[in-house]
Amino acid sequence: MSEDAAAHILTKRNIGIMAHIDAGKTTVSERILYYTGKGYKLGSVDEGTATMDWDPEEQARGITIHAAGTTCYWRGHEINIIDTPGHVDFTAEVERSLRVLDGAVAVFCGVGGVQAQTETVWHQAEKYHVPRIAFINKLDRVGSDFFRVIEEMEKQLGAYPIPLQIPIGKEEGFKGAVDLLRMVARTYNEEDNGVTFVEFEIPAEMKSDAEHWREHIIELLAERVDSVMEKWVHDHKSLTEEDLRVGIRQGTLSGKITPVLCGSAFRNKGVQALLDAVVDYLPSPLDMPPVKGTHPKSGDEITRKPSNDEPFAALAFKIQADQHGELTFMRVYSGTIKTGERVYNPNVDKKEMIQRIWRMHANTREKIETAETGDIVAVVGLKETITGHTLCPTHKPILLEKLVFPQTVIHMAIEPKSTSDKDKLANVLRVLSREDPTFAWHVDGDTGQIIISGMGELHLEVLKNRMLRDFNVAANVGKPKVTYKETIKKAVKDVEGRFIRQTGGHGQYAVVFIDIEPFTSDQPVVFENKIRHGTVPKEYIPAVEEGILTTASGGGTSGYPLVNVKVTLTDGKFHEVDSSDIAFSAAAAIALREAVQRAGIKLLEPLMRVEAVTPEEFMGDVIADLMSRRATIREVVQRGPVRVIHCFVPLAEMFGYSTTLRSLSQGRASYTMEPHDFVDVPPNLYDSLLA
Repeated sequence: MSEDAAAHILTKRNIGIMAHIDAGKTTVSERILYYTGKGYKLGSVDEGTATMDWDPEEQARGITIHAAGTTCYWRGHEINIIDTPGHVDFTAEVERSLRVLDGAVAVFCGVGGVQAQTETVWHQAEKYHVPRIAFINKLDRVGSDFFRVIEEMEKQLGAYPIPLQIPIGKEEGFKGAVDLLRMVARTYNEEDNGVTFVEFEIPAEMKSDAEHWREHIIELLAERVDSVMEKWVHDHKSLTEEDLRVGIRQGTLSGKITPVLCGSAFRNKGVQALLDAVVDYLPSPLDMPPVKGTHPKSGDEITRKPSNDEPFAALAFKIQADQHGELTFMRVYSGTIKTGERVYNPNVDKKEMIQRIWRMHANTREKIETAETGDIVAVVGLKETITGHTLCPTHKPILLEKLVFPQTVIHMAIEPKSTSDKDKLANVLRVLSREDPTFAWHVDGDTGQIIISGMGELHLEVLKNRMLRDFNVAANVGKPKVTYKETIKKAVKDVEGRFIRQTGGHGQYAVVFIDIEPFTSDQPVVFENKIRHGTVPKEYIPAVEEGILTTASGGGTSGYPLVNVKVTLTDGKFHEVDSSDIAFSAAAAIALREAVQRAGIKLLEPLMRVEAVTPEEFMGDVIADLMSRRATIREVVQRGPVRVIHCFVPLAEMFGYSTTLRSLSQGRASYTMEPHDFVDVPPNLYDSLLA
């Protein structure tokens, strides 16, 4: 790769903005656009004018639903930003964004601190080894406390936060920050929306605090970063500002520390320093390790270095329906691709044509001819590619690790208002399920109803509104219901499934033997083939697997989907003439149903992690109500003037909770919840669920 190409890639930053709902993520994104010259006016979430919240549903609700991307420039660096949702129902948007990003800005509310969804997105970032910097926002609010949030980051996230600034003033008196590396104070001019700022000597009353926290930076870096430790051991006083910056960058890239900045995005304070930190401390694509994959046929491990000279490798991470053709968002990990070129999709063994390449800015776009290493772009023309698929050249194939999404926890029935809407509804559901990996639908075999499934009430509500508004589908929608699962109580071996039919001509013949056992993994059902000596020819193995998985998704014996099991094909019989894919699929289905019946079933229900925030005077009533909902209280902590109740509650008990909580607290309490796990249903509820 030429020096010019490498230098260009070095100036790129692919970052996500992530946080708990209402921590100020989108406002931070809007201010970044304003100060980098990408936006000409200050967008407001509250007024529905935020550039990044372009969808009518987002503007109406004042929340982010879709992960929106844009590109801006700061100090000669190209910054690709993805503003991710904070609401747990749209956690898939965060998951797939973090999979393709190099770094992230975690936004914390100065009042709320580390909240439920903060922990979720933080751990998602850890899973993908995404380096982070933190921005403690809303320090102008009553009850905000910069140092308390630092403490919560250490205790609740297990992080090693390094404050690079400390705030000047508190709550309504917040004015700016002290830069602990340069040891200067900075305040922002309100007349020009904080575009300009004033730097001056640190106020006398803050000098000792500033020196204390600067020493804290040096000590933590010496403890966590080798290059700083070596200098610190030999001569503490020889450490320069540049040494500290290099150490902070090294520590951030390795995940050993998290730089922390402070401000109030809504009041236009602190965003420029945040942009400086993005450029200084978050990685370029060249800082990232080679991406790993496997050969689609041999299974051998392959790596691709982040270089334009390497074979092309990209991951499709999002599909979006568009009036000009379906957009496929992809991250280019290596190589380059041009408009008009063909690419290979090893997930489906198909070739695809790149018709157009777009650089996205929320819902507007800029046409480009070439995408290179490190780029995040949208392309048009891919027909078979969906979220999680790899794109590469045919002669240099690689299969990147797929994205894994959580199981749906809620469902409801939907039916077209007229026969003419039936096909239209089915087409719309296919489009939506391609876009959203956490949305699923199927036709109930007993009732003929269409059942849609998602991550929560808000998720299904948004999808329903999209059907009605964007696709003009006239449909009746039922009430949301909990999605239960079933699993087995014990392992069972050597279960036979036999499908033999004689119909005059060619018959149908297949016999399979399977073992079934409890097994927890990312997949609901794991299938393993242990056939030896060709007792079932290898061409029929995919049919056996399909029969197992299809039957499991339709429910073992109770009608609820089967999960947390492993099915092993151990033996079988075939007929040279009468065996077929259909016969082996049917035999596998028969074997699975018999195995589940022998193993015995238990029902599982979604358990939610709930965080209720209430003024202290209502705490007793709130806890009593939660206990009546089968809650398990984990802890109650004080956060400023309020109490925060952490607990686990079955989803079935949480319908209508927001209304009850408002009533109990005179409208002053709030809550968030997110899926935690599927757990055994209490025996006393079995009969009603199986009725």
